[in-house]
Amino acid sequence: MSETGLTAEQRQALMEDPSTILMDRDLMRAIVGAHEDGVGENVIDIRGRAMTALEARLDRLESAHETVIAAAYENQSGMNTIHRAVLSLLEPVDFDGFLDNLQGDLADILRVDTLVLVMETETKQGAPELGGPLTMVPHGTVAKSLAGGRRGQSSGEVVLRRVVAATVGLHGGPVSSEALIPLDLGPTRLPAMLLMGSAEPGRFSAAQGTDLLRFFGQAFRLVLLRWLDE
Repeated sequence: MSETGLTAEQRQALMEDPSTILMDRDLMRAIVGAHEDGVGENVIDIRGRAMTALEARLDRLESAHETVIAAAYENQSGMNTIHRAVLSLLEPVDFDGFLDNLQGDLADILRVDTLVLVMETETKQGAPELGGPLTMVPHGTVAKSLAGGRRGQSSGEVVLRRVVAATVGLHGGPVSSEALIPLDLGPTRLPAMLLMGSAEPGRFSAAQGTDLLRFFGQAFRLVLLRWLDE
């Protein structure tokens, strides 16, 4: 054993690759601490302070890096889910199959507990008939549902939130959070919307992005129009 406390092989390895020490944060911290103890309390070593600041900055960068990776993975996973959902929309060969698919494979792909197509009609009066994939409601119900009890009209954007009194009866089952995708079916048809519900309170919230659901809503609208035109 040499005077340094290292074997000849260890000392030679460190001489050949000093980065081994530099990359070990605990070892570098101990070395700097030992140096500061040796210079006394009245001397401030800027290198030690700089190292502490750099470590804090590195921690923040690593945390931000992990957050970005997690967000990218979540976005990729969400995109794959929406792609599978759109392909599922194209599989049915008739309108009945299209409706049955809503509460079958499509709901499973989207991982939701309820999935209902809500369409307005001028002839419908009173409470909607629940329990199926298609619910016909009186004119004005979609706007009231999107507004969720708030004043003013909806902007037509996708709405993510905790379930509200205006929509709780439309799901046909117990849910805690919901997504509402408005569907513009053209100037000759009344408004409609695709209503998703989840038993998880945090499954849909206003803080989440809506780009993927907006894309899915556009694809759903085009497929629905094709069936309505036949």
